[in-house]
Amino acid sequence: MLNRYPLWKYLLLAVVLLVGVIYALPNIYGSDPAIQISGTRTTQVDMGTLSQVNSLLQSNQVPVRDIELDATGMMIRFNNVEDQLKSTDLIRSVLGEDYTVALNLASAAPPWLAGLNARPMYLGLDLRGGLYFLLEVDTETVMRQAYERYVNDLRGLLREKKIRYLSIIQQGESIVLKFRKAEVRDQAVGAIKSGYRELVLREDDSDGAFLIQAQLNEVTVGELKKGALQQNVTTLRNRVNELGVAEPVIQQQGDSRIVVQLPGIQDSAQAKRILSATATLEFRLVDVEHSLQDALAGKLPPGSRLYKERNGKPVLLKKRVIITGDRITGASSGFDQQSGGPAVFINLDGAGARAMAETTKKNIKKPMAVVYIEHKNEAREVNGKTVNTTRKVEEVINVATIQSVFSKRFQITGLEVQESRELALLLRAGALAAPIRIIEERTIGPSLGQDNIDKGTLSVIVGMLFVVVFMLIWYRGFGLVADVALLVNLVLIVAVLSMLQATLTLPGIAGIVLTVGMAVDANVLIFERIREELRSGNTPQSSINAGYEKALSTIADANITTLIAAVVLYILGTGPIKGFAITLSIGILTSMFTAIMGTRSIINLFVAGRKIKTLSI
Repeated sequence: MLNRYPLWKYLLLAVVLLVGVIYALPNIYGSDPAIQISGTRTTQVDMGTLSQVNSLLQSNQVPVRDIELDATGMMIRFNNVEDQLKSTDLIRSVLGEDYTVALNLASAAPPWLAGLNARPMYLGLDLRGGLYFLLEVDTETVMRQAYERYVNDLRGLLREKKIRYLSIIQQGESIVLKFRKAEVRDQAVGAIKSGYRELVLREDDSDGAFLIQAQLNEVTVGELKKGALQQNVTTLRNRVNELGVAEPVIQQQGDSRIVVQLPGIQDSAQAKRILSATATLEFRLVDVEHSLQDALAGKLPPGSRLYKERNGKPVLLKKRVIITGDRITGASSGFDQQSGGPAVFINLDGAGARAMAETTKKNIKKPMAVVYIEHKNEAREVNGKTVNTTRKVEEVINVATIQSVFSKRFQITGLEVQESRELALLLRAGALAAPIRIIEERTIGPSLGQDNIDKGTLSVIVGMLFVVVFMLIWYRGFGLVADVALLVNLVLIVAVLSMLQATLTLPGIAGIVLTVGMAVDANVLIFERIREELRSGNTPQSSINAGYEKALSTIADANITTLIAAVVLYILGTGPIKGFAITLSIGILTSMFTAIMGTRSIINLFVAGRKIKTLSI
């Protein structure tokens, strides 16, 4: 019989609608400004922590909506953003670095929804407020550092093979090796080719010397740049976690750029300082065999180099590095028990501990220096244009006599309190593989984010009202059915976004508004087909059946082509464009479901098995 649906289809529609309503519900309740406190590897959030924080907030007269304690940590809810920000500073000053204190937006939905894993959508930076940075990785520094390493490695190789050379120097993105005799050069070529196959060698004769020009091949250059970018993404993610940011976005963009979004953070100066800092440490022995005065006079020993301490005092250090910051597995700031001054307590990995132990064992009662290295981003005017440059700063922060063999854990001093805290943070998070420059920065306040939410919600409501009124006027009873399907479609879009835990942004809201207008396109095609069938003299029952069947292919073609465009936008687009593409794609799929199957089921309920003379269309 025409226009009858089997029971299983109605049950399917009921289940889909019920699931959609449940998973869309958390978005209605909104969210509370909150602080999330979690422990580190050495600390745990417990009832003692809760009591300490609660007493702190009560003594400072900060109103709290609720405090929750679970296996992951502690969540404190507030009535407004001002109380949230004030409490964050208080809690961080008391708990210190032993805990991670992160700003958050906690869902205000009832617990039974959380038990069903029904959570609201994430809000993007433009809706929630926070900081946006577009960073560019200095790949030139990556290559310069790589060639510097190869210069040292080639020196070691030729010494090991007892091949005499005149000089090995770096010239741009190449290494030039100079020899006295052609046969010695040939020996060097053989040794280098067997040990370093990634180097492309070119022989040259000039100025009475025999030269080798060595360059990295294209594959190795690409791997070095890609590896540096990926390591920087990982390091930045670690640093952001140390800062205590809930739900950050850190992702690669293109071949040399990184996007960092920090929701809820408003302190731009601190964020920039932590993100772009490339601080690390080098441990070197002090050269006590040669005269410092002779070095200052220009007679610098070949295996040593002059540095300066923080007070400007010169110190002669050996070029050989004992260990660098990449051997550090953990770091925390505190105070030296003997002097009472700030200190950074450092843990080394196995290889670093062995190298440190071997060196200190052979050099007891000799001085060792800690060199602090940082790449600072600077902007300067060149021909009327602002040019971003990177300046390398090296200074000796500590010189101490080795009293015993160092193990995996030791401490360094010589920094101010704030410097020791930031250095410990950077060492824990790891050093950047290459310096980064901030080429774009945006700060979005919480009030602006709320304003965007209000305007976006209003645009969806207004757009939907216009469509609802139009369909009622133009298609009457059938238009009312389409309006019900449109409302269900909006619920399903929100439910799917929530189930996927997608991030809703302003362009995402634009995608929803566009979908609201497009959602009735399928119904318009179906209803116009039904009208044509009625004008041709067919009965109402057969007209309804023919309208849905004949319009199906047209609807499918139109929506599939739009879906293809949305997929291409998602693949090729970045950031906001992806958000628009996601909501548009979900909207296309849900609108096809509600327009074809949803409206047909409602109409079938009213017309199935009845003799109808006219249709309200």
